[in-house]
Formats: sequence, C-alpha cells, structure tokens
Amino acid sequence: MNRTVWTLPSVRTIPEELLRAGYTPLLAAVLAARGIVTAEAAAELLACGPEVLSDPFALRDMDRAAARIRLARERGETVAVYGDYDADGITAACLLTEVLRAAGLHTEIYIPDRSEGYGVNNAAVELLRDRGVSLIITVDTGITAVAETDYAASLGVDVIITDHHECQAELPRAAAVVDPKRPDDDAPDRCLAGVGVAFKLACALCGDPEAILDRFADLVAIGTVADVMPLVGENRYIVTRGLEKLRTDPCPGLDALIELTNVNRPTLNAAAISFRLAPCINAAGRLFQVAQSSKLLLEQDPATARDLAEELCGINRTRRELEADIMEQARQLLRGTEAPAAPIVLAREDWHQGIIGIAASRLVDRYRTPVIMISLKGDMGKGSGRSYGDFDLFAALNECRDLLVTFGGHAEAAGLTIERKNIDAFREALGAYYAAHPPRANRTLCPDVLIEDPSWLSLRNTASLAQLEPCGAANPRPLFCMTDTRVVSITAVGGGAHTKLQLGKGGQVFDAIWFGQDPDRLDLYPGCTADVAFEPEINEFRGRRSVQLQIKAMRWEPGAPWQGILDGRDGHGYRMNRAELGTLWRALEKLCPARVELGSLGDLEPRLQPGQIALGLRVLSELSLARLTAEDGGVTVELTREKRADLFTSPAWQKHHR
Repeated sequence: MNRTVWTLPSVRTIPEELLRAGYTPLLAAVLAARGIVTAEAAAELLACGPEVLSDPFALRDMDRAAARIRLARERGETVAVYGDYDADGITAACLLTEVLRAAGLHTEIYIPDRSEGYGVNNAAVELLRDRGVSLIITVDTGITAVAETDYAASLGVDVIITDHHECQAELPRAAAVVDPKRPDDDAPDRCLAGVGVAFKLACALCGDPEAILDRFADLVAIGTVADVMPLVGENRYIVTRGLEKLRTDPCPGLDALIELTNVNRPTLNAAAISFRLAPCINAAGRLFQVAQSSKLLLEQDPATARDLAEELCGINRTRRELEADIMEQARQLLRGTEAPAAPIVLAREDWHQGIIGIAASRLVDRYRTPVIMISLKGDMGKGSGRSYGDFDLFAALNECRDLLVTFGGHAEAAGLTIERKNIDAFREALGAYYAAHPPRANRTLCPDVLIEDPSWLSLRNTASLAQLEPCGAANPRPLFCMTDTRVVSITAVGGGAHTKLQLGKGGQVFDAIWFGQDPDRLDLYPGCTADVAFEPEINEFRGRRSVQLQIKAMRWEPGAPWQGILDGRDGHGYRMNRAELGTLWRALEKLCPARVELGSLGDLEPRLQPGQIALGLRVLSELSLARLTAEDGGVTVELTREKRADLFTSPAWQKHHR
C-alpha cells in the first residue's frame, strides 16, 4: 500500500468564462487548479506559436558572439564547437556545427570524453590549437571556465562561451559570454537549455528562427526535454515544433533510433524523449563513447545511421546492466539505513563514472534525501549528485568548495571532483549545510483535480487535455484523483510486472493500468474500496477508443476493512446515515434470503461502499432485523419481519456515530 500522505484538492467552481471560451469541464478544472481563471490567461498559457520567440539579441553579449563568428568567416579561421557529453550538450554541439558549416566556416566538433571531466580543460584547448583552431565556441558548458579561457587566450585562441548553467562570481574573460543565467542579463526567457542557447545563437547568425527550426527542431526538442527545462514560453513552442519533426521528418539518425526503440511515431511526445530516445543518446557519453551519439546525429546516410543507431542501443543495454550492479552494491552499503538525517555520500573504487548519476537519482527516490556517489581512482574521485525537494545542491557544493577540486551544475544536479582524503570532511560539511538549510521535501501526493462526477472522464473531455501538451517540467501532465472507487477486477499483465484493474464509481466502470506493480504484492481484492490518483488517456484497441486510467498511486485499507465490522471489531471508521441504511434494507428485500460473497459485497448496492454495507449488515443484525450466518468467503443474510427499531440500541451504530 502506498504510504505517501495525500493532499486532496478542494472542489472548485469551474470559471464560467473558461467554459464559454470552449474549454471542456475537465480542462477548465485543470486550468483553474493552476490559477488560470480567465480566457485571456488560458490562451496565454496554451499559446504555442512563433510569436513567443524572443529576439536572440536580447541575450547579453549575443551581438559580440555573432560579430566574432562573422569575423572568423571573413578570415577563414578554423572554429571548434566544444560541447558536453550529455544529450543537451551533444544536440547543442551538433546543431551549431551544422549551422556554422552551412554558413561556410571550417568547423570541428569536440565533445570531451567523460574521463576528461566536466567542462573545458586545458589539454583539449591545446589539442584544438594544434589542429589550427583559433576560435572555440562552447555549448552547454564553459561558464565556470575562467582559468581555461585565460589559458586559451595565452595560446592565441579566442573563446565564445554559450551556456545555461549557474554563474559564479567571476565570469570568464571571453570574446563573449552568452548565458541567460548571467546576473546582468535581462532577457525574457532565462530557462533555456544549452541547446536552446545554441539555437538562439544560430538565429542571431541566420536571422530566420523558423528556418532553423525547420531544420533542427528535433535536436532542440531532445536537448530541452532531456535537460528537464520548463516547457512553457519559448521552450513550449520549440519542443512542439521538435515533436512534429520527430514524428514526420527527423534527421536520419533520429529516424533510425525512433524505429529501434519502438517509439510510436503518431503519439511521440515529451515522455518518449525522456524515457526512450534521450537515454540512448546519453548512454554513449556515460560509457566513454560519446562520439557515437554525435556521429549518429550528424549522419545523413540512412543506412549508416541505422548501423550507428544499433550500436547506440547496444551501448544503452550495457549501461542498464552496469546500473543494476551499482545499485545492488549501493544497497549493500546502505543496509540498515531507512531515514538518513543528512545527504548520502558514497564512494567506491569500481563504480563506473558514467553511471553513478543515474544510480544517485534512484537512491534519492528511495531515501528521500540528496545523494552524491563518487567513483574513486587513485587519490582522486569524480562524483555525481542529485538533490531532493527544494535543497539547492549547487549552493551546497559552493559552500564546501574548499574541499573540492572542481564542481558545477544546477540546484537539482551537479558534478564534482574531489581528493580521496577530503571525502569524509566533505560528507561532514555537506551534512552541516543540510542541517542549516533543510529542504521542504515533497512527501505528499497533490492531485490537481478531484473528480466527483465520473462523467467528466468522457472521451471528449479526456482528449481535450492534449491542449496542455507538450507536458514536462513546469507544465506537468495533470494528475486527477477519485475517492471511494470500487475495485471490480484485478488482473496481472506482462507476466506479473503490471496490474490491470477495473474501477467502479458512480455507476461507471473504467479500465485502469498500474505499471510496475505486481498484483500478487498488493493487498487489493475485488470489492474493496480505494482512492486512486491517475492520468486519464485515450486507449485504442481493435478500432475501439475508450478512456483508460493510468494509475500513479492508490490508497486503501489493507485486508478486508469491512470484515472488522462484520465480526464486531473496529471497522476502520466507516459511517452511514439513516437514508443509506434504508437503501440497503430495500436492496436486501429484493434479494433475501441470499448468500453474499464477501469479495463482491459492493455489488449488493452500487450506491454504497462495501464498508458501509458491512456496517449496515452488522447494525441490522444487532437490532434483530437481519440474521447473518458467516461462511467461508461469504455471509448468508436473512431479514426478519420486524422493520422498526431504535438505531442507537445497536453498539455498531453507536461506535460509528460518536
């Protein structure tokens, strides 16, 4: 049973203005839950056209960056695009490389191997200088490369920084520093991904954002979604364009990857990027084969792209195997730990440096605290951390910077390099900072809308939720809940890996699926009552379209809650009024004498919950209005001829009406 605390939303009055504007009750309820109560505000939130794109030159130093690149073209210089080894950095590097080559610049792409560490490094700068590079343009990295930029200048190499990570006090002394997170930047959109900033630079160079999106929207969408950027404003539009391109006209590499990962093209959405495509692109960087991803995205020959995509999928399978091994080792180290009072910091010799970030995320989900995992080699360790709640991990590392060799990242995720001898002191310092700045951890489930009228979950209403797409960070898929649903049936699917249910509410029955839940491990049973949190979706099967509930959480009383009422125990606090008892009596009059299966107790009267029916039967028995004979798996009910009695002479009635 899910032990998360639920915070049920209050029942809101749907703004009439939204209904008059044509929004369905279900969509209008979601908008109202998110504070959108006027048609104008709804249109602004759902706006998804080119008008949301801001002027690229609104970003500070964009004019300097564009001017330096044009100068490089005039001089015939060799330019290097220096990326990062994750999906955001790889897509950004491939996009800008293609744009610069199309503009006539001799352009190399350089994405450091993970073993080189995060960010710009001097050895790479020397290597590029030796290849004749006189201008390095970083994408998705470089904002902390103060010393490295100075070193490049000493070698006669100019650097343009384009990044989107948090800035430190000192900015690199570069030819241009384009980063929407600069404290002195007042650009309208400060939440671009690294590939989003690269897209802005491409727009500044070419002057036609729509032409850039026609060619590269698929890359921009993958990097933006993979880096968990908020899908509002500009990001919402460019990801929408990217999803359209991924469905209909992706680049050859992504076309092959979509096919090999079995993504359904017509319904390809942001979730498919997050859970299917991006993990494959990231896998190459994690396993020190980052060149495979950039080759795939730059390849124009479909046959070669297919071969590269197959290699990338194989790399991803290896990544999953390594991840499983690391998780098992981490669980062994944390055996006996249930509720840590400080961030978890683990270090081992044999952990794969490229996998520890994923493992850290898994441990955050399990232990609800920030986690940093460190891969040790000799006297040094390279770590990857993930935060929990609203704890600012980047700020915490900055506070501990004297114990670190390097660090960088976001409030939610960060990387670091540390000397082995400093790990214990770092763990202690991080714990002290955590104690002084505890997170407001979200341990509650907070659905957007409470569904009281199941008719809201119609095909039309459910389909209208598509207007919220693309959904992701800052614009999540809406979560709904229904209370007191009746479990009609439970079936194992996928060899027991998932649970398929039918849930009844208000005379309607809905198909539901709960992924990752083995029904044999659940204490659910037909006839029990449960609250359910879910995302509704349209399911198409053999030409039939129906609403299916994708369950995210359920809560119910373990065992048979009504059994305690029948045998005189507590009964879990069920209540019913005189009218409901009368409803039960009339239902029994039509059936009795009858044997009622305990598992189908709720079928006796659909307007009552099983626990209420059990309470009513107990009350009728205590008042000598009914005779109950308990049998294995059921109860035989016979009514007497007496039809009047003082309810408060029933102990069960008194107990449940205190």
